[in-house]
Amino acid sequence: MYAIIETGGKQVRVKPGTKIRVEKLKAEVGENFQFDNVLLVAGDNETLVGTPHVESMPVIGKVLDHGRGVKIRVIKMKRRKNYRRTQGHRQGYTELQIVSIGDILMEDTPVAAEEEAVTAEEEAVTAVEDTDSDES
Repeated sequence: MYAIIETGGKQVRVKPGTKIRVEKLKAEVGENFQFDNVLLVAGDNETLVGTPHVESMPVIGKVLDHGRGVKIRVIKMKRRKNYRRTQGHRQGYTELQIVSIGDILMEDTPVAAEEEAVTAEEEAVTAVEDTDSDES
């Protein structure tokens, strides 16, 4: 299942469990943020297209971090006039992890199951390494 949301003047395709960076939002780190501008929701068998928005399927994301992007240089110059101006800019962003689309939670998705399997595998390797070091 995926959805297309509109935020910061851009449209973003999201799935439960994915991490996205969007224009800076007014939300604290750790809070859940609800996106109301959901343009499309597509599942296994059905697709809901909004006119202009889908009302019954809110997308909820957990705020992971706020930051600033890489610096870009803006240069203005007029040839033969000895006019040169340089200005820098760093765009603010908010990093989110999509928790749910409508009633579909992140735990119900294959991405979350894969992450749990990798975590369990890492714990098993760590336990074996601990056992080997104890025997030495």
